Amino acid sequence: MNLNKVILIGRLTKDPETKTIPSGHMVCSFGLATNRTWTDRQTNQKQEKVEFHNIVLWRKLAEIASQYLRKGSLVLIEGRIQTRSWEDQSGNRKYRTEVVAENIQLAPKSLSPTNTAQTASFQKETPQEDIPIIEEEEEKQDKEIDVKDIPL
Repeated sequence: MNLNKVILIGRLTKDPETKTIPSGHMVCSFGLATNRTWTDRQTNQKQEKVEFHNIVLWRKLAEIASQYLRKGSLVLIEGRIQTRSWEDQSGNRKYRTEVVAENIQLAPKSLSPTNTAQTASFQKETPQEDIPIIEEEEEKQDKEIDVKDIPL
């Protein structure tokens, strides 16, 4: 059995770039930064490593991302890894690995990167709202997969 599933929680490194392709579908792309922290056993110092991911959203997800996300926005991305290849003008083979989003979950407005002083007081006074989960295709949830239909 094979599985290509990615779940990332991070912040946008730039505003989303949105365009409409000739088929009429909307596509949105942006960079996402995630970090990992740990304590080095030898030096006992806190370490941090940041990873950068290329995110691509299609159709309705692209529209939602372009409308609500900005540089610094916190978002959860659920999707799959895809690597594209092409030849540049000089004939060199180029590769780009991306996460194609299938679901996104927006952080509450109180976690936006602006007005951090107001955010702290807002979080104390206001109960957190549920974070909506937005799926690429609502129909996906209704489909059941029979185990005998899975090729092994």
